[in-house]
Amino acid sequence: MMGDIQRWMATEPYLHLHCGLGEAPYYEESSGSLRFVDIVKERLHTVNLKQGPSSHQTCDLEAAISTTAHIEGTDDELIVGAKLGYAIFDRSTRRLKYIKKVWDERDGAGKEERMRCNDGAVDSAGRYWVGTMNDPKVKAPTNEGVLFRLDSDLKLHRMIENATIPNGIGWSPDDKKMFFIDSPTRNIFVYDFDVASGTISNREVFFHYADEEEGVPDGFAMDTSGNLWTAICGGGKVLQISPEGKVVGEIILPTRMISCPGFAGENLLITSAEEEEPDKYPDSVNYGGSLFKVHVGVAGMPLHRFKRK
Repeated sequence: MMGDIQRWMATEPYLHLHCGLGEAPYYEESSGSLRFVDIVKERLHTVNLKQGPSSHQTCDLEAAISTTAHIEGTDDELIVGAKLGYAIFDRSTRRLKYIKKVWDERDGAGKEERMRCNDGAVDSAGRYWVGTMNDPKVKAPTNEGVLFRLDSDLKLHRMIENATIPNGIGWSPDDKKMFFIDSPTRNIFVYDFDVASGTISNREVFFHYADEEEGVPDGFAMDTSGNLWTAICGGGKVLQISPEGKVVGEIILPTRMISCPGFAGENLLITSAEEEEPDKYPDSVNYGGSLFKVHVGVAGMPLHRFKRK
């Protein structure tokens, strides 16, 4: 699998942190600011990439947030995936207000408690797709996760069911394909995508991460050439996968639990989590939960804003 490919290496972090589970790097081009979350420790991190690591700030949250997006027409609020579903995060007061909880009577008792949101992304029509999974604080992951789609009229759609750890979600540059990762399957799935209706169909396996390799695919970012850059959590790397599903690049990182990459210009900012097996992998402990920055020479696809009526 790993023949003559391009390789990058990061030997130390951009921000030496100890996130429990760093996720969802999101670059605001207008301000030069990058934000990301720590789902486990319920914090929001920001750093201005123009000013450098000394500009890093954190704020404590009232609930775990796993994914964030901008809203069309305002920069004062974000829409986020939180413990119970979709919420508005006021950036000045740092308060959350739920606008669409995702579970109802059909799901039976206890599902709100044992589930939480995970990865998410907004499509080019302004719909917010967010995956849900068992909250590891409550229950080990099973296949009762769902990938939801929230439309601008706040109607909620269950797009993929029976997922275990739904992670990367994104679209091809021509908007004809949607990619989705359910980490324990080790697969990146691809669907035909209809942008007008928001429907998906004809699921296929786009890429399978070999069973003999360490780790599983986690979050990913799409570049303008249609390459997927996917984190390998437990494998200490990010893979660059071509539109044909071939590994063409690899970023080696100094900790195993790599969670999600996000583009800022031609740089990848890469989150990570604390080492789950410190006795077995002591060399991974020091930089576990840090943020890494690697120049890869290609830009990412634009990030879309949620359109609300």
